[in-house]
Amino acid sequence: MSLSSRVSRAGRAPRRTLLAVGVLSAALTLSACSGDSNGKSGGGGNTNFVTNTGGISTAAKGERAATGKLAGETLDGKRLDVADLKGKVVVLNAWGSWCSPCRAEAPHFAKVAEDLKDEGVAFVGINTRDPNKQPAIAFEEDYGVTYPSLYDPQGKLILFGFPKGTLSLQGIPSTVVLDKEGKIAARSLMALNEEKLRSMIEPLLKEK
Repeated sequence: MSLSSRVSRAGRAPRRTLLAVGVLSAALTLSACSGDSNGKSGGGGNTNFVTNTGGISTAAKGERAATGKLAGETLDGKRLDVADLKGKVVVLNAWGSWCSPCRAEAPHFAKVAEDLKDEGVAFVGINTRDPNKQPAIAFEEDYGVTYPSLYDPQGKLILFGFPKGTLSLQGIPSTVVLDKEGKIAARSLMALNEEKLRSMIEPLLKEK
């Protein structure tokens, strides 16, 4: 094999890695700080999602899908696997310290998380597109966010953690709520206030 061939082959893996990262970054750039103001939802043609005028999409109990693997390192360096939270209602929120709507909704998330922490509700953030942890950690300190956030700078968990055609995290900010069985029950693609956030959680607490 010639030297040029060996160099060419050796360079393919890094180029593939860079391409994959580029695709992830582009997808998140397109969806960054987006909102679903007209109340419409995506997810494919043969879904049974119901979307109210507030832009919150829901799935009936018997028609909910499970997430993919949502696990990794948190901003404080611990290991977290969302699957371990089964039995609780789980609120997943995609956010970035650079995102203005994320800053607007953060106090509401911090308050509701504190109010419901003893009611069988767990909050997990998914921090994305922060190239290092420090701005994200400062964000949490500024807004009193005490629940953990998975550190997902390239958006891999957001893009690959949900099966195609489900109520998935898409824009930033966006929020998905899982029922007690770990199934995807509700989604919003916009910043939420306390009232709308509670409206996604409380029906699931009443389910048996």
